Amino acid sequence: MANRLAESTSPYLRQHADNPVHWQEWTPQALAEAAERDVPILLSVGYAACHWCHVMAHGSFEDAHVAEVLNDGFVCVKVDREERPDIDAIYMNATIALTGRGGWPMTCFLTPDGRPFYCGTYYPRDTFLNLLSAITDTWRNRRDEVEDASDRIAEELRSMAAGLPGNGPPVDAMLCDGAVAAVLRDEDTEHGGFGGAPKFPPSAMMETLLRHYERTAARPVLDAVARVGAAMARGGIYDQLAGGFARYSVDNAWVVPHFEKMLYDNALLLRAYAHWARRTGDPLAVRVTSETARFLLDELSEGGMFVSSLDADADGREGSTYVWTAEQLTDVLGDDDGRWAADAFGVTPSGTFESGTSVLQLRADPADLQRFGSVRKRLLAARRSRPQPGRDDKVVTAWNGLAITALTEAGVALGDQGLISAAQDCAAALIGLHLVDGRLRRASLGGQVGDSAAILEDYGALATGLLSIYQLDGDQRWRDTAVGLLDTALARFADPTQAGRWFDTADDAEALVLRPGDPLDGATPSGAALITEALLTAAHLVGADRSERYRQAAADALAAHSALLGRAPRSVGHWLAVAEAYIRGPLQVAVACQSPDSALLADARRLAPGGAIVVGGAPGSSELLIGRERVDGADAAYVCRGPVCDLPVGSAEQLAAALGVRI
Repeated sequence: MANRLAESTSPYLRQHADNPVHWQEWTPQALAEAAERDVPILLSVGYAACHWCHVMAHGSFEDAHVAEVLNDGFVCVKVDREERPDIDAIYMNATIALTGRGGWPMTCFLTPDGRPFYCGTYYPRDTFLNLLSAITDTWRNRRDEVEDASDRIAEELRSMAAGLPGNGPPVDAMLCDGAVAAVLRDEDTEHGGFGGAPKFPPSAMMETLLRHYERTAARPVLDAVARVGAAMARGGIYDQLAGGFARYSVDNAWVVPHFEKMLYDNALLLRAYAHWARRTGDPLAVRVTSETARFLLDELSEGGMFVSSLDADADGREGSTYVWTAEQLTDVLGDDDGRWAADAFGVTPSGTFESGTSVLQLRADPADLQRFGSVRKRLLAARRSRPQPGRDDKVVTAWNGLAITALTEAGVALGDQGLISAAQDCAAALIGLHLVDGRLRRASLGGQVGDSAAILEDYGALATGLLSIYQLDGDQRWRDTAVGLLDTALARFADPTQAGRWFDTADDAEALVLRPGDPLDGATPSGAALITEALLTAAHLVGADRSERYRQAAADALAAHSALLGRAPRSVGHWLAVAEAYIRGPLQVAVACQSPDSALLADARRLAPGGAIVVGGAPGSSELLIGRERVDGADAAYVCRGPVCDLPVGSAEQLAAALGVRI
């Protein structure tokens, strides 16, 4: 026996390839080996940028004695939660059910058929050794207790996944109004955001609130977006030198981040800030949109696609790349600029992080922007000479789909064709590598696509991204590929027994303890919400043979989840964003024009509310332009709500009035 992770396509698994533990990947062969040896499975789940995963690896998995105990008494299985979110979801539910909390590294003990009987997260070395001894003793001497526990847990998991609550309210303006009002009651009006520490960026809720504001013109809703948007952008969770957001803040004021930077967070936040910038022109929103897009392109781009994350640690220390003391600022900038920078960035003698160091914040834009730009440039150059965080070069389909959508929307908001081109390049590369024999794969590494099948969120996020590009360039290949993804999703992921319900894994995927299907948002929007967004958009961009089918599937999904929108709105932010678009029709704007540079088409993209569908081109060039002509030799915009269309308009002012937005 030996460690079998060296050839994995997961950087996280490769981090453990030199451990003395005889790790192997999750396979049917691993489960069969546990049955043959009559030993339990130790399942360890984490991801490459996870700080506490590194701590447990150094403390336990690199220890010869711990490895000996594990190798003798267990089949040891490592799983990258980003590559196998289906496995992660099942056993995270078990961990939360047993302990009341979850997190990574996740440490679970399973029977050879995959039923969990004991779960936890991080364990220090000595505690872990004691736990291994207790598990081994129970397995050998009290097997009936193991079987009883695993049966109870498996039954509880099946009960949790049994279905959706019925008898939900209609998906209408009243439901969305009530959900938004409930969310605003939970706002931290002092620091921005919702709830307490640790505080995660509410990207989906920002998008929902912006769409709600566009429908209702309720100023308190926009104010809530401005508060959280500004608080995050000026806090330590935002990289004040290079752009990009860390995963979350450990405090409630956005000061000290957990330093890992994830593609999905930055893609989701880029979309929200781009929407805020487009709707209000707020200078901070514009700057953060530009810098976050640049972070994606500079730090996470690889072969046209985008890799997964930057680590929280560098040289074994969390955050060491990013934090500063006043003395370090002076060393780089000199006395005058050093003192100025310390004041601008909130670097204090006592520090805001560990050992007297400070995370950079920017509580107000400096008056001297030229000096500010020079200081940032010099500090960033000095920072790049420090040990840098590791990068997880794995390319995940869903997260790239989110990035494609965000870059297209940022390109429109900033008038930056380069961002739209980056989205097109990513889409082409992703389709070329990850779409294999008509089915998506979850991830690739170094141009080699992995074996793991894509899950529902991959299909939904990529389809939405492709449709976003199609609305900008009219290239039929994007729409046709998206249609293929949606047809596969309907055939393979929809629950045939409950209209509107979706599973996260395909009907022909590997059989696990249960078939997961979580409708709630987590770090990313739920797969069901993402596929519903894609279906709702596609219904107005395809021919009649599919249009009604897609529209009905989206309506069924929203209806099936409406109870959640009313009961737990903060857990279904992306569903609410889709619902806001749905109850407006969704809005469709078709601009009959001779040139892709049409001023009226640019106005339509600038003015359209979030979730609206905007296409332009010659009459008849797409589904929404069939029968729509230019008027008296001039470009004309047709605004429709569902099947009902207004008379064509020919100016930005008339278009804004038709859309119900202010310019």
